[in-house]
Amino acid sequence: MVDARIGIIGFGLRSSLWRYAHNPGNGSRVVAVCDTDERGRADAAEKIGDGVRVTAGIDELLATDLDAVMVLTPDHLHAEHAVRTLEAGVPTFLEKPMAITVESADLILETAYRTGTRLYIGHNMRHMPVIRAMRDAVLAGRIGEVKAVWCRHFVSTGGDFYFKDWHADRTKSTGLLLQKGAHDIDVIHWLAGGYTTTVSAVGALSVYGDITDRRDNSDRRMWDWYDKENWPPTAQREVAPQVDVEDISMANLVLDNGVLASYQQCHFTPDYWRNYTIIGTEGRLENFGDDESATVKLWNKRSDSYQGEADEIIEVPPAEGGHGGADPLLISEFVRFALRGGPTMTSPVAARQSVAAGVAGTRSIRSGGGTVPVPPLSPEIEAYFHGDQVRKPVEAEPTVS
Repeated sequence: MVDARIGIIGFGLRSSLWRYAHNPGNGSRVVAVCDTDERGRADAAEKIGDGVRVTAGIDELLATDLDAVMVLTPDHLHAEHAVRTLEAGVPTFLEKPMAITVESADLILETAYRTGTRLYIGHNMRHMPVIRAMRDAVLAGRIGEVKAVWCRHFVSTGGDFYFKDWHADRTKSTGLLLQKGAHDIDVIHWLAGGYTTTVSAVGALSVYGDITDRRDNSDRRMWDWYDKENWPPTAQREVAPQVDVEDISMANLVLDNGVLASYQQCHFTPDYWRNYTIIGTEGRLENFGDDESATVKLWNKRSDSYQGEADEIIEVPPAEGGHGGADPLLISEFVRFALRGGPTMTSPVAARQSVAAGVAGTRSIRSGGGTVPVPPLSPEIEAYFHGDQVRKPVEAEPTVS
């Protein structure tokens, strides 16, 4: 077997994906890494070892003979870097969220469409066994027709993960309803079978904006400062100099198929977990946990009181690897898609729609909580990405002199 040659742009927080892409002799190997930060380059050389080309420039990386590239840079750089790799004709994995504005997301889609270069977005939660178990139950009609999806996201690590670096700066993330919520919004859409058309939301910077202990942490990485014992959230230390994103938000979504959805996110809870509730015309599904110990409960018999014991427990198949076993499945699918094409669990259109809903929700929060519409995507581009992304590059329009 000849290994696919993989390049990585950005060896920071999501660089953990390298271990699934670097599998010499078994289908793929990482042959080049680009990072503008010296520490990122040093980490890549140390972790991947001999045989990897480490560089500070994208031009040098793209000059390497690559079969695919993974863009793992901070969110505000996604559009810039993805456009470069797509223009170069290299099948591209782009970490979620695909962009921090709708305009940038659409630019990425338009570039992939025009060049005919394959594009894959890293929404790994679609590969989580617990999410797949819930979707399989929905598709099998176990709860009838879906009418509502609720998600509560408790982020105990918020103060360390999102308020000490670029995530806390809205110019680099737009806001955490988008940055952190892109996963959950995508899952809501997937479980509900539709996309958001309007959003109304409320939110606030309730805790971390009042912390006066500030530090520029650009010289460090998250695991340098993460402290599980630091409690309560008001005792957080070394918060980023710029903090102007919400640490709590609540959004109501209306989907194009009539499903109503709700998403709540809080970054100062004592525990960390996601809870999805799906209500249909014949029952209700709910997950408890989202890792290897997760379960899915089904209620489909009428009762006049709360029933802690579900009518049925749906088994979640075991899996190994990051994010509840999702990461190795994600990278395996990307490598196959980059080389041979074909259908994928993730979707560039769905990724764009999660960005668009997150942007609309953030705009609603910051403009008084009113209803904000989600701008539509070009039907032609949507149809292209719902296919197998197989076409010839679009000829550029002639320049009129």
